[in-house]
Amino acid sequence: KQTPTAPSEKVYHPININHYATKKSAAQSMLDVALLIANSSQLKTVLYVGPQYHFYIPLINLYFADFKTSAKYDLNDVRKQSRLNSMNNMATVFVFFIVLINIFITSFATQHHYGLYM
Repeated sequence: KQTPTAPSEKVYHPININHYATKKSAAQSMLDVALLIANSSQLKTVLYVGPQYHFYIPLINLYFADFKTSAKYDLNDVRKQSRLNSMNNMATVFVFFIVLINIFITSFATQHHYGLYM
């Protein structure tokens, strides 16, 4: 139903939850694909530079861990929901600490810039 408001006589339509959820899922899928492409490109760059790069092994391990965790899980399986919830909580805490570390790095950084190819 449409409910007009008294002062401006505008008509507000209720939100279609199914339409919203579909748009949100599509946007999240596009972001997942963009993240996968970005990580693949960075992995290609690290592999191109080779083992002489100081952080070669840790980056390779992190990229493969990211590829593995980006696999979709069945959220409707009740047996897996508690594990997925704890994984979600750990990821949130991990991202929070990464943001804090990046803030400190940015605020206390020197003028020396070290690139990937050094």
